[in-house]
Amino acid sequence: MIKYMLLLFCLLSWVLVARGQTKDPLEEVVITSLNKKTQVSTNEKGQLQVNVSPKDVLTFKANGWVRYSDFGARGDGKTDDIDAIAATHAFANQHGLLVKADEGATYYIGGKERTALIRTDTDFGTAAFLIDDTEVQNRNASVFMVSSSLQPFTLEGISSLKRNQEKIEVSLPASCLITVTNANVKHYIRFGLNQDNGAEQTDIFVVDKNGHVDMDAPIIWDFEQITALTALPIDEDTLKITGGQFTTIANRAESKYTYYSRNIAIRRSNVLVDGLEHRITGEGDQGAPYGGFLNISDCSYVTVKNTVLTGHKTYSTIGSAGKPVSMGSYDLSINRALNVSFVNCSQTNDIDDRTYWGILGSNYCKNLLYDHCTFSRFDAHKGVANATIRNSTLGHMGINAIGSGTLIVENSTIRGRSLINLRSDYGSTWQGAFVIRNCLFVPEGGKPASASLISGSYSGQHDFGYTCYMPERITIENLHIDDSNHPQDYQGPAIFADFNPQMTDDSYQEKFPYVITREVILRKVTTASGKALRLSDNPFMFREVKVDTD
Repeated sequence: MIKYMLLLFCLLSWVLVARGQTKDPLEEVVITSLNKKTQVSTNEKGQLQVNVSPKDVLTFKANGWVRYSDFGARGDGKTDDIDAIAATHAFANQHGLLVKADEGATYYIGGKERTALIRTDTDFGTAAFLIDDTEVQNRNASVFMVSSSLQPFTLEGISSLKRNQEKIEVSLPASCLITVTNANVKHYIRFGLNQDNGAEQTDIFVVDKNGHVDMDAPIIWDFEQITALTALPIDEDTLKITGGQFTTIANRAESKYTYYSRNIAIRRSNVLVDGLEHRITGEGDQGAPYGGFLNISDCSYVTVKNTVLTGHKTYSTIGSAGKPVSMGSYDLSINRALNVSFVNCSQTNDIDDRTYWGILGSNYCKNLLYDHCTFSRFDAHKGVANATIRNSTLGHMGINAIGSGTLIVENSTIRGRSLINLRSDYGSTWQGAFVIRNCLFVPEGGKPASASLISGSYSGQHDFGYTCYMPERITIENLHIDDSNHPQDYQGPAIFADFNPQMTDDSYQEKFPYVITREVILRKVTTASGKALRLSDNPFMFREVKVDTD
């Protein structure tokens, strides 16, 4: 009895300490170890109450792992198991235990607002998870959230930052992810059917404990003022999530921009996701879009490998300009994240099927990688600093990006409308260089098309909140363009699309001048049509570009 009383005292102390260190509502779980059976219940506030018998505590700790069935999960595909799943993780988090799904189980997860917090290695194994989004209490509540026990804190005493600054004057407890904003400056003032008034100037970067900036992901903006500056310590150990066969029963909500976040949210640095599968069923005539089944934000060093995902059906709505617009809906979403890699990943649906939206959307990211991936799209909305696509095949939406640094495309097949599209809604801007080598470009996936390698649109009449650039240098080595299926009047592929059909002579005046590419280096570029590569349908706009051919 004395042994159990001491154990109870320790457990209750741990609960109080854990709850006292954070105000995170996701951790509103009360864990006790009374001399009763292990069970999970909810109180009148909806909080989870988890009692783990002293005997079970000793057993679980001796094993080093817990299963969902240990906390009452049925795994029958019918009973809502989310409370048992969340309770399992809460106990595992407290004791540093591995979580294992039961082999062959099917866990039904209904629309209750409950998020399971993952802070320890988790093996979903061969288990299936059925996520029912047809009736959801809170569409913004993730099903799982991978998070750190380390807490962010505010940095004081720094009033400005410079682009490519190598050090900030701080002393930190460990390497940290730094997020900085200036609310007095607006960037990414969007143009077009989804027009808006822009977003606060934002940047994210990693510094070591002495304030040295990781120059592989440098500061990309000058901050004359800083209105918010936070630091999040980076976990040194890698948290691993393996296996799992997830199926989303799609929502049937009205088709408008009410994004669903019933997902696995990753909010911790140093995470590996390996062998996960996600499928979608039940998409009907209408539905709200999704913000990424894997939603990766505010973190660094995340790798997703050997994973199968699914593109979402495209629905349309009325955009901010008052006209119909197709809504982006994603199975992968990355925001304010650095060093994120996708290795040996694919999607279940045809990458050339235009009824499904492109699988990835990203904002404020640095150092993104596709390696051995087969996806419908790579996309960077609000800028990416450095990206690499290699050994991959991209489908009907191709490569869409704005940003800075170096964009490398190598040993890959691109089946989009262009080889690389510079997003016109954000100024078709890339401040840096493109390197394209050992690639195959199949315009429009083989449909009749007048091919162009670099596409975009820029009128010079809209203020995006920053100077817009084309890549200063474009290097293309060993590219084959399969333009065998082309229109009758086809004149051959162009390096540049016609970015501004109105700019045909010096009389056209740009209010916000575009900085045009300085040099294009071409080596071993061949075409199936036999027609030579041209500069552009708008030779005036690109008249000063130096083209170096072999």
